[in-house]
Amino acid sequence: MSHTTNPSREFKPSGQLRLGVFFQGVNSGTIWKTAGSGSQTDFESFRRIAQTAERGLFSAFFLGEGLRLREHLGRPHALDVAGRPDAQTALAALAAVTTHIGLVATQNTTYNDPADLAHRLSSLDLISGGRAAWNIVTTDNAWTGANFRRGGYLDHADRYVHAEAFVETAKRIWDAWDDGAIASSTSADRWAAPGAARRVRHAGQHYTVDVTPRLPRSAQYRPVLFQAGDSPDGRDFAARQSDVIFSAHPQLDDALQFRSDIVERTLKAGRGANDVKIMPASEFILAATAQEALEKKAWVRQLQIGPQQAIAYLEQFWGRELQEFDPDGPLPAIDPVVEETSETRGSGFHGAKARQLADQWRAEAKEKGLSIRQFVSAKTSRGHSTFTGSYTEVADRLTEYARRGAVDGFNISPWLIPSGLDDIVNHLVPALQERGVYPTEYAGTTLRENLGLATPVRPAAVDAGAAPASRAATARA
Repeated sequence: MSHTTNPSREFKPSGQLRLGVFFQGVNSGTIWKTAGSGSQTDFESFRRIAQTAERGLFSAFFLGEGLRLREHLGRPHALDVAGRPDAQTALAALAAVTTHIGLVATQNTTYNDPADLAHRLSSLDLISGGRAAWNIVTTDNAWTGANFRRGGYLDHADRYVHAEAFVETAKRIWDAWDDGAIASSTSADRWAAPGAARRVRHAGQHYTVDVTPRLPRSAQYRPVLFQAGDSPDGRDFAARQSDVIFSAHPQLDDALQFRSDIVERTLKAGRGANDVKIMPASEFILAATAQEALEKKAWVRQLQIGPQQAIAYLEQFWGRELQEFDPDGPLPAIDPVVEETSETRGSGFHGAKARQLADQWRAEAKEKGLSIRQFVSAKTSRGHSTFTGSYTEVADRLTEYARRGAVDGFNISPWLIPSGLDDIVNHLVPALQERGVYPTEYAGTTLRENLGLATPVRPAAVDAGAAPASRAATARA
């Protein structure tokens, strides 16, 4: 692995793509009512997906996190309930049955403590041989906070301020062990060099840390950092702190604009133009021919959004039961009983202006001649990019992304578990390899190597009781 000591200010496309898989649990994109659907919680499903991805030389296996079950009209959402296993527990088990693929745990800065989380991520990084990553997420609402003793104490505007202090503290903990601290020979007098592990202290608004880290660094130095915030504050945070952005901009023109924006923000943060990788969330529906792919897409959409799901989707915005309405009829003429939707409905619904949306949606559905079910199917599929077509057609499209440097890869959300990657690994990956835009072997044994990331530069020694004035100036993550 290389070390970034003199970051380039000019963005240079690598011409290569990498793939990751995002195991979400049941949601509007995942089919769970068909014969091929497997469990969303049994380890066998995780193992099958991870090993298939590794056979396809995927860089990362990515687990989502749910800190509270979604609710529907005040009750657990029975059409979309998946009690996800703890991400780090599941990934530790997967470390034993995989050898190269990265293991990405979604972990919340609001409901963890930096010293404890840094230690647990270090543990995953060490036992996996340098394959761990942290997908940094923030939460500020009291509804989720009710599951934790601290409650929902953050103002929305403070969530990234808090997250930045948290991540900076975690990085200082990972930086606290010296290079070559552990004895390389059994004849050494000591297991670790005296003073090899430095004390880290932090006193902030929400927590106080005074810790001497218990674990040396891994083969990749420290866990890789992912982040998915898309607001201006979220983009700035990613430009300063993350290695990879799990973006929501997969369409080519939009992806190019997003790349340009992130490069600009990254340079302002004192980092190199190529320091932050971009991997948008995407869905793939593939077949041998374009016509077969379109037919397959129609089948997928029918199973993703059935009559019950279509009505329930609108109920999340209307704030009342709509069972009396025909899923194959027009959108309800009655108005929502809520002005604004709450976080109990899930992140995709939170904060929507319900009455305003209802008017817009009714007008749109009437203009396009769409029923409730057709409208909801179209609406839910807009939240991500769907690559539909033959294997060769999609490979050609993705090759353009690679050559223009729009993205560094894609995080694939399978619509079927556990076989949802089979078409991609068996047919799309070889087509991409033929076009020279996808690896034919893993670059190394660590996630950082397989994502093409430089090893962070160890910061100069600083007072153990205070964070560096500018991490961006001393560590190129």
